[in-house]
Amino acid sequence: MPRETRLVPFGEYQTWVQITTPDTVAPAAVPLFVLHGGPGMAHNYVANIAELADETGRVVIHYDQIGCGNSTHLPDAPTEFWTPQLFVDEFHNVRSALGIDTYHLLGQSWGGMLGAEIAVRQPSGLASLAICNSPASMELWVAGANELRAQLPPEARDALERHEAAGTVTDPEYLAAVDEFYRRHVCRVDPPPQDFIDTVAQMEAEPTVYHTMNGPNEFHVIGTLRNWSIIDRLPDITAPTLVVAGEFDEATPASWAPYVERIEGARSHVFPGTSHCTHLEKPEEFRAVIATFLSEHEPAATTS
Repeated sequence: MPRETRLVPFGEYQTWVQITTPDTVAPAAVPLFVLHGGPGMAHNYVANIAELADETGRVVIHYDQIGCGNSTHLPDAPTEFWTPQLFVDEFHNVRSALGIDTYHLLGQSWGGMLGAEIAVRQPSGLASLAICNSPASMELWVAGANELRAQLPPEARDALERHEAAGTVTDPEYLAAVDEFYRRHVCRVDPPPQDFIDTVAQMEAEPTVYHTMNGPNEFHVIGTLRNWSIIDRLPDITAPTLVVAGEFDEATPASWAPYVERIEGARSHVFPGTSHCTHLEKPEEFRAVIATFLSEHEPAATTS
């Protein structure tokens, strides 16, 4: 599969973009944009979704959202700089720069939240939306995380509670307890795939976006997204929508149920035996479900 990377100007910044083109392009298959999570986790851990290029005959586009990965880093940007609207604008800037008017969107975790933020604005050309492992509100996300935390071994629960109360969330004991949660509910592949390791490493090297918008980890959410919700706006989404989750996902069923309940015609698919990184745990099965969904909602492609 031919693969091209480029930097797309975004105001005074630059967004790194990767374009994967299939060896044989299917005439009816419109491009798929893949939105990574975090915020701030970069594209690495969702890189294998590019296999959909050859599997479906479509162009697949990844990009590193501003502030992370290969895009411009802004460690000194004020807290109020980092808003969902910033990332909505960045997406459309990338899309316009590539001359793509008709497209599918797939977002994983925060990427699914971002995909919903894009879709509620009813942009022309959005053929379908796949929301993968994503909550409809951070209140529901945290409630689900607390339920899952309660199932951890007593020593892990105690470590989490003590260090969060003391503010010592970099203590090795705390980090070990976090890892126990991650092994159960974030990525159940042992050892984790290199793509996942690379994503975490780049975030830890420059955690501005993740720490500002989320917090120190997946379930201690004290960042600017802590009050985020899209529940009341979901009826505004008119694009065909698929909601994907894992059986042991940290995005619990209650956290993603509003997408299915409030988006007309939305349907869901839960993958047994997987957690938050379903696409890494059962990659072939994941891509097969996505490919079928995309094929069902394939309009004629247009470019500007």
